[in-house]
Amino acid sequence: MHMKGPEFNIDEIKSCRNLLLKSLVLLVLLIAGIHPLYAQKRPNILLIMTDDQGIGDVGLHNNLLKTPNMDAIAAQGVELRQFIVNFNCSPTRASIMTGRDNYRTSVVGVTETSPLMKESEVTIAKILSDAGYRTGLFGKWHLGDNYPMRPSDKGFQETLIHKGGGIGQASDPPGNSYFNPILQQNNISRQFQGYCDDIFADATISFIEKNRDKPFFAFYATNLPHFPLVVADKWADPYRKMGMHELNALTYGMIANVDANIGRLMAKLKELDIEDNTIVIFLSDNGPRTKRSKNDLYPDRYVMNLRGTKTSVYENGIHAPFFIKWPGKIPQGVKLNNLTAHIDVLPTLLDACNVPVPKNLQIDGISLMPLLTEKVKQLPERNIFIQGHAGSEPFKYVHFTVRGQRYKLISPHDEPYEIVNRPNADEIKSMISSLELYDIEKDPSEINNIAKQNPGIVDDLLAKYEQWFDKVIYDRGYDWPQRIHLGSKFQRNVELSRFEWGGPGTIGNKGKQLGYWEVFSNAAKYRITLRFQKTNKPAFAVLKYMGKEYRVQVNTGNTQIVFDEISLPEGNGRFEAYLKSAAEETGVQFVNVDRLN
Repeated sequence: MHMKGPEFNIDEIKSCRNLLLKSLVLLVLLIAGIHPLYAQKRPNILLIMTDDQGIGDVGLHNNLLKTPNMDAIAAQGVELRQFIVNFNCSPTRASIMTGRDNYRTSVVGVTETSPLMKESEVTIAKILSDAGYRTGLFGKWHLGDNYPMRPSDKGFQETLIHKGGGIGQASDPPGNSYFNPILQQNNISRQFQGYCDDIFADATISFIEKNRDKPFFAFYATNLPHFPLVVADKWADPYRKMGMHELNALTYGMIANVDANIGRLMAKLKELDIEDNTIVIFLSDNGPRTKRSKNDLYPDRYVMNLRGTKTSVYENGIHAPFFIKWPGKIPQGVKLNNLTAHIDVLPTLLDACNVPVPKNLQIDGISLMPLLTEKVKQLPERNIFIQGHAGSEPFKYVHFTVRGQRYKLISPHDEPYEIVNRPNADEIKSMISSLELYDIEKDPSEINNIAKQNPGIVDDLLAKYEQWFDKVIYDRGYDWPQRIHLGSKFQRNVELSRFEWGGPGTIGNKGKQLGYWEVFSNAAKYRITLRFQKTNKPAFAVLKYMGKEYRVQVNTGNTQIVFDEISLPEGNGRFEAYLKSAAEETGVQFVNVDRLN
């Protein structure tokens, strides 16, 4: 008997095959930690950070300054009214990017080697990128201009930034301006037309448009209202007409320009119908900028009766505005007085996006989502530690604060960026005996020093500071500062500037004429170009590295000299380049190190 086999429908076979293929693809994505359907539901993030905008520099804090779009973020979400940051740019940015105290990251200050973030640091951009997010940074980075510290090395897939700490600083081409600036677009230098903040906002909007159908992390990190105070008259004139001092009129004009661009960003989210699925955060990196001395004054600057300025451990130096909205997830119009800080941004956003903190990554911040969503009313009792001064080596007891919910211990210094040397025993004894204690809840202006009346509280907070300092210094290790890599496959051509050099002649506000760069070189041949101001007398150009020295005659009127076919070995070294005339040695402005082979 002939038996007939089973009949197969070809469409059913194709359907089963497609289902199997989809299942296999899904399994692979799940193993990789990326679920495309789930990722689509994850919220977008728009992180907005201004530069040197004080806690008083927003309209909703009863200022004459008008900031309707900043105010709207607070009105449509939550304002954290006790949000603490570092008193300087780079340390705050390092903590926001990593969720870690800045000392762990080797970021101590803002110039020379102190803002160079360790290669090993894992940023929120890297974590989100690995989770399927598109990541972009537009504006200020200030954590290293060269590999392995650039934002493109730390998880950002698209970047448009200025170099160093600001446009026109030592890392920039001479004469660079807020108008028609030369910027770095995906690590390529090019000139743009228009005003810097408008350019950064345009780039942020373009990034959002391109990634409307993907989860994205857009970091709009404007360099305003950082010095120099440069803005079109149409923004400053309304404040001039109020009779404000010119410094304030320009500052407020710059903030008004930023506020208008924030309005454009908010309108774009609404236009693309992604407003409800986008977390928006607005904050500043530190207090308002002045000349940074005890005699400093912005005439009539509104500071909400808080003491201090940028670089100060008093409240006006470390107390920043922070507004967050997420329609449907975070309540509207809520003001919270819980102690929060820059180190909380990373864990909060990862929690909101349901992206786990990588294993073995030690973070210092906590997620604020339970607080923001009203699941809890109080946070665990905690202290925030802030410290900083000149140089890349932290000194214990120098210019620090321990900020608690109620009490605040500080070791203030009038000129922290003139502190170059480690204090001796007598100086330490003097600093400890001069510690100040304030009850911030009763005395937010820090007028009444209650240290003598409360020695037990002083001793307790001082002990907590000492434990914190010892731990973070141990954790950061002793291979610092972070080295710039020469001849890497990720950056074959490196430009060294005075902004990232180190040495005794570069620390503090005086001297700054002679320095060196701590580098790691890949073994290769290089063309090394020294660039400097036009010479007015004959000199020698000197290049020193790993025991070898090269010299070339420089004639009067020269502005650069080239060392060609220079072989550099692999390894760590101190790279020196300067002009020598008789006994005088002067550092060059730029060194271009271009790998040839």
